[in-house]
Amino acid sequence: MPIKFMNTMSKTLAFLSILLIASCNSVELKDKTLLENIPAGNETIYEVNIRQYSKDGDFASFQKHLPRLKDLGVNILWLMPIHPIGERKRKAYGDIFAEEISDSIERAKFLGSPYAVKNYREVNPDFGTIEEFKSLVDHCHELGIKVIIDWVANHTAWDNPWIENHPDWYTYKNGEITDPLNSSGESEGWTDVADLNYEKAAMRQEMINSMKFWVQECDIDGFRCDVAYSVPASFWEEARAQLEAYKPLFMLAEAEAHNLDLYNKAFDAFYGWELHHKLNALAKKEIQSDAIHSVVIKNRKQFSGRAFRMNFITNHDENSWNGSEYERMGNNWEKMAILTFALPGMPLIYSGQENSLNHRLKFFEKDLIDWSLPEIPLYKTLCKYKNEGYFGSNEDTSYQPLKGSDLFGFQRNLEKGKLTVLMNFGEKTMEIPTEWNQGKTLLGAPSNEIKGGAYWIGFTPHH
Repeated sequence: MPIKFMNTMSKTLAFLSILLIASCNSVELKDKTLLENIPAGNETIYEVNIRQYSKDGDFASFQKHLPRLKDLGVNILWLMPIHPIGERKRKAYGDIFAEEISDSIERAKFLGSPYAVKNYREVNPDFGTIEEFKSLVDHCHELGIKVIIDWVANHTAWDNPWIENHPDWYTYKNGEITDPLNSSGESEGWTDVADLNYEKAAMRQEMINSMKFWVQECDIDGFRCDVAYSVPASFWEEARAQLEAYKPLFMLAEAEAHNLDLYNKAFDAFYGWELHHKLNALAKKEIQSDAIHSVVIKNRKQFSGRAFRMNFITNHDENSWNGSEYERMGNNWEKMAILTFALPGMPLIYSGQENSLNHRLKFFEKDLIDWSLPEIPLYKTLCKYKNEGYFGSNEDTSYQPLKGSDLFGFQRNLEKGKLTVLMNFGEKTMEIPTEWNQGKTLLGAPSNEIKGGAYWIGFTPHH
């Protein structure tokens, strides 16, 4: 199933507000770091699939990778759900539940969806203990890496204690608790989970209390909120206000333009689905490059700098259900990856993406990432430029598309200088317009022209 903050004055006011809230609630502000250190779109987020990351698939094994990820240059780790997975109606394949498979050996292969949460305040025993999770978070913080966890607020597993103890907290259809429904009242197909009713105030508060548990007990830095568009914006605003009485947080919504109210107060970032789909199409030459400019310009008008887009060429959903970036983008995957960093917003790297993973990881079963594959140096370079401000954040003063040329290109005025991106998706060699052929080379070969399939990224510092 299927991150800028404000300007400096706004940041300071927001921070003082948080201190005031904390004081009024007698809660110790554990993380006294100013809000300037909360993500503003100039970081790189890395999605962690604990189950598939190592043979043991646990926190301790993943923790060994932290020095490598620090060296890669990522700033934020997003861990897919770390909670126990429901056993009742556990998905196997298609519409088949694991409990319907008679062969015990075959049935044991199916570990279920991480998004079918059995208990919001416990750790999946396959991943380790809560103490091991705390150790992982502490180690990340020592390395200067923030940690956010996946939060599934829209639904629970069928054997979550809430089902028995608070059946009124769920949505009903034909007199029975139902799986999530679409706007037409039909099943979304997520039959392994039960839909929560957000008209129930007691349930909303208990959900917030469960989120508080992970902030207060484990010192996490925020949440990636699953299907955030299906949960009322009022809940997310209430949750954030209560959570930030403890520490400043980063909130990422799995949502795009479904509900713009989500980005007024609750969330810092949203999913760049539209851009992602356009990148897929551009890579296959199904659309013209102007379509990319249109998405960027529209987003800037819609969100006015408050929230920003997370850019990606792959993630757990895209990889498992739609194929690897190599399948979807062919030989143009490299240019698409560069665009996720160079365009306004925050780039995402998914587990194994940095190591040439060209395989659809199974969603409900163990399917180990092959770390013997060659590392792709490009990602370390992209992270370096992002960290150093060459790719900026969402906070640029202009976005200027290249017009009147068969080259795809744009320029951005950033704090450090002007970024120029030029790409040739055709087969013929193209001349670079004189006024665009300036600055030092970040990527590509310096030249007055770009060969078919090639690219050039330059930077002109402010004097």
